[in-house]
This record gives sequence, structure tokens and C-alpha cells, in this order.
Amino acid sequence: MPGAPAGASCRLYRDEQGRADGAPGVGVLRAALDSAKECCDDQLLDPIGRAGRGRRAPAERGLRTVHQAVLRHFATTGSAPSTSDLEPVAAEAGRTARDVLAELAAEDFLALDTEDRVRVAYPFSAVETPHRVRLGNGVEAWSMCAIDALGIAAMLDQDVRVTSSDPVSGHPVTVSFTSGAARWEPEGAVVFVGRRPARGPAADVCCDALNFFADRTTAETWARRHPDIPGRVTDQAEAVAIAERTFGPLLAEK
Repeated sequence: MPGAPAGASCRLYRDEQGRADGAPGVGVLRAALDSAKECCDDQLLDPIGRAGRGRRAPAERGLRTVHQAVLRHFATTGSAPSTSDLEPVAAEAGRTARDVLAELAAEDFLALDTEDRVRVAYPFSAVETPHRVRLGNGVEAWSMCAIDALGIAAMLDQDVRVTSSDPVSGHPVTVSFTSGAARWEPEGAVVFVGRRPARGPAADVCCDALNFFADRTTAETWARRHPDIPGRVTDQAEAVAIAERTFGPLLAEK
């Protein structure tokens, strides 16, 4: 009607003070956008955090003790343990190492190769990846992705140096953790967090879509070149927070 205030159809919206209006206020729109972002983030991080269940294996059936033994073996040798290395730990739960590893793989705590050997134990990889990690104890190991690499310092509670490269420019990217503080080179480096729109273990659907970039420009270039991989650019603080939340608790005793 002429002279009537603008509105969206005949819907009424309430502002922060509860007053009715014909259009949503800025606060309402901001809340809706924040909610949509959280939903998107949940979907992106779903394989990283196992649908909110986390990456810390349950204590039952020897799962946690074997899982932690695998991670500690990587941390002390840089390589995956053999099945025979894990037999004494699995035996404490009255099981074989092969059975426990199969259950851990089925729940995506780790991944096995075609000969049932440990291929992946997030955050570590038994095979070469773009992400090399030098631990404070001098051991060097491969990490599955950028987020995994950033979580190792918190998981092991030791200094760590991560070396990677920008997939677009080839520019080296390093992150050095000293007493819990992270120093990034270059200073404008970022992380792209993405996942393929498919079901499966993190190693298959998201690990190659979680990369370091020298700056936001190259990250956005990579995203445009891979429209089939939904994701977003995260700054340094957020990337480290995601990593610490995901991997920090893995070796806790309780």
C-alpha cells in the first residue's frame, strides 16, 4: 500500500528488543549468517573430528592403548609400528593386534594398506606427503595434512617445526612451535580447510584439501581451480585452534 513501510511478504520479524517489524534487523541477519557458517564448518570439519566424536579412541577393547602405542611409535621413530610391535599391547586386552587395528581402521582412527599395515595414524603418515615435521626430540615424520601437522606440538607437548609448500606458488611455508607459541613464515601464510563431497575416511575425502598457502591470494586461487572441493581459508590462529582441539587430547592418560 502507498505509504506503508517496506516488508517481506506478510511476515513479521522481531528485533533485539522484541518489537515487530516488516524486515529482519541487522542483528537477526548477522545471527543467521553466523549459524550458517557454523553449519558449514561442521560439515567441513566432520571427517577431521569424526562427526563430533573426536579422534581419541575409546578405552574399551584395547582400542585406546593400541592407538596410543601407534602414535608414540611414530613420535619416537618417525615410522609406523609393525603388527608384532603392537602384539604385547593388544594382548593386555585379550586381543590380537590385527583385530584391534582393523577396528580402529573401521572407525577412522587410522588407515591400513592392502597388507593390513598401518598407513595412516592421524596426524602421522607412513608414506611421503607434502608436510614434513621435525619433532623436538630430533625425529622427523610425515604428517597427513596441514591441520594434522599443526596439532602435533600440542599432542606431544614438545617443540615442533613443520615444513610444507604452497601448492600454487611452490613457496615454502614453515611453522615453528616453541614452548607452545607458533611462528609462521611467511607471516601472511594461511590454511585452506576443505573436503570432498563424499563419504569416507579423512585420508580419502579431506587430507589433500587441507593445505598451507603462502598467502590468502594463492589459497583463493587454489579454491577457484578446485570448485569441486568446498572449503574456506582460515587464518593462523583458527587453524592452530582447530588442530589443537582435534589432536591435543590423543595421548592423555585419562
